[in-house]
Amino acid sequence: MDQSSEVQTKEMDSTSMSSSRHQNEPYVHKVGIPPKQNLFKEFKATVKETFFHDDPLRPFKDQTRSRKLILGIQAIFPIVEWARDYNLSKFKGDIIAGLTIASLCIPQDIGYAKLANLDPQYGLYSSFVPPLIYAFMGSSRDIAIGPVAVVSLLLGTLLQNEIDPIKNKVEYRRLAFTATFFAGITQATLGCLRLGFLIDFLSHAAIVGFMGGAAITIALQQLKGFLGIKQFTKKSDIISVMHSVFASIEHGWNWQTILIGASFLSFLLFAKFLGKKNKKFFWVPAIAPLISVILSTFFVYITRADKQGVQIVNHIEKGINPPSVNQIYFSGDYLLKGFRIGVVAGMIALTEAIAIGRTFASMKDYQLDGNKEMVALGAMNVVGSMTSCYVATGSFSRSAVNYMAGCHTAFSNIIMSGVVFLTLEFITPLFKYTPNAILAAIIISAVLGLIDIEAAVLIWKIDKFDFVACMGAFFGVVFASVEIGLLIAVSISFAKILLQVTRPRTAILGKVPRTTVYRNIQQYPEATKVPGVLIVRVDSAIYFSNSNYIKERILRWLTDEEERLKAASLSRIQFLIVEMSPVTDIDTSGIHALEELLRSLEKRDIQLVLANPGPVVIDKLHASNFADSMGENRIFLTVADAVASCSPKLVEEV
Repeated sequence: MDQSSEVQTKEMDSTSMSSSRHQNEPYVHKVGIPPKQNLFKEFKATVKETFFHDDPLRPFKDQTRSRKLILGIQAIFPIVEWARDYNLSKFKGDIIAGLTIASLCIPQDIGYAKLANLDPQYGLYSSFVPPLIYAFMGSSRDIAIGPVAVVSLLLGTLLQNEIDPIKNKVEYRRLAFTATFFAGITQATLGCLRLGFLIDFLSHAAIVGFMGGAAITIALQQLKGFLGIKQFTKKSDIISVMHSVFASIEHGWNWQTILIGASFLSFLLFAKFLGKKNKKFFWVPAIAPLISVILSTFFVYITRADKQGVQIVNHIEKGINPPSVNQIYFSGDYLLKGFRIGVVAGMIALTEAIAIGRTFASMKDYQLDGNKEMVALGAMNVVGSMTSCYVATGSFSRSAVNYMAGCHTAFSNIIMSGVVFLTLEFITPLFKYTPNAILAAIIISAVLGLIDIEAAVLIWKIDKFDFVACMGAFFGVVFASVEIGLLIAVSISFAKILLQVTRPRTAILGKVPRTTVYRNIQQYPEATKVPGVLIVRVDSAIYFSNSNYIKERILRWLTDEEERLKAASLSRIQFLIVEMSPVTDIDTSGIHALEELLRSLEKRDIQLVLANPGPVVIDKLHASNFADSMGENRIFLTVADAVASCSPKLVEEV
């Protein structure tokens, strides 16, 4: 055998010996370190995901200049896009829907204006101009625009805290227009700056509670008109209202008024029941309010019940919206007050409209651009404030009727607006003898739908903390005021976020039998712990707000486990494995907490091991030199790899 053959044989023997030596050792994947990111590109990507996650400029890509211009116009005025495909079939559906929601909105608008402490015509004004603006700029096919009960009550409550609506009627109206202007500015600004995610901070549970409480408050406020009481409290809490109601029981109640109110409320509730029972009769509850107004007005007129103490609407000013630009406060003490009230009312109106829009968009399977909606709602309220309107938004009851009536596009809002225009021009004098009791009955029947008991029960079953937020908002509105309830709703929503951020969940993991999978031992009781190894999973990013808690919680897990092992005379913990799959990010405080954890474990002669840190986390661990100080050989791709490398014999035993 020549020399070269001998060397080759030795190398082969050496290779086979090496492979036989390592064939029993597990193959361990190394955790990948992502390439260094350009700081500008990383910042750009973060900004894009925060403000432009829906990539609004994608349709403009690779388009000609003229096409980009058309797309730009469509982005601002969606009507340009859907009008091209408009046909007779869609027009039929829209005109039926528009006429149906108009019959519902006219009596509601007169009642809602009273909630806002404004004259009846201002409610009608707000269903004439804003729906026209929205039809051109809105992206929802189903939303019906106009005044709504909750926003009307909120606006009325906040405004009367600043100005008496009876003694200073003109100043009160001017402040209402100012608040509407700033409500529109707030909405449009949020849309233009793409800050729509801010409204998501008001949780669904808080909204359910707030709406339910507002419904109770609105219904209680209607007892004044329903019972014919002349002297009534200006406060909205249930105790003040009920005290006012029972204090006037001997001399304040009017039996004719109660008879009218109770009769037509029963009729309205029956119509609602019929509409829910059979979807074919959706139009019955829609036209029932208008029928009630016509019948009750005729009844009062022929019997002259107004002479017997039945309070009536009296005069509704004829004609379309007069300009009100010169009535908005752009300076003086009321400017800041109008701004503050407008921001609150604008946010609530926006939350309601977006929630309604998303609901019907999902039912018809089309995309709703939240930021476009904000701009459209803002524009219509800014224009509305200049044309004698107060805050308008999407109405759930009208939108539901619009949807059921078979609307296809926002053209149904134009039809509704046209009917309101004709009403303002020709029909308003006929409402003179309309009793206040019928408006109270219409509002009570409308707001009862805002009380969602099923949703509250579901919230209780799913999340007890959410239920606390729901009930906090509800009782805050009912027993204090609308603004207090709103404040409680926002506060509890933020408290939940803070609690979840500062006190994230951690879990002890065990090995699921006959697998290499490690899961929470509380969820999988059959999962077994590995002797000598404690595996902890952190279910949150590690930030300054929770880093110290996470470190202390891990050490508490360790102390509890050591005491348990000592009591059972079992072998002590040698390795602490931290599963980091859910840890999406870590900051300098988080790194510092890991360094402190490492030092604490070294004093106990326990080795720290990390499993599956994400790209952002592993990059920061290397940038801070923490990976070097703890040892790169202690960072693994999976918990199974970590356990196998730390204690292979123990794993085989398990």
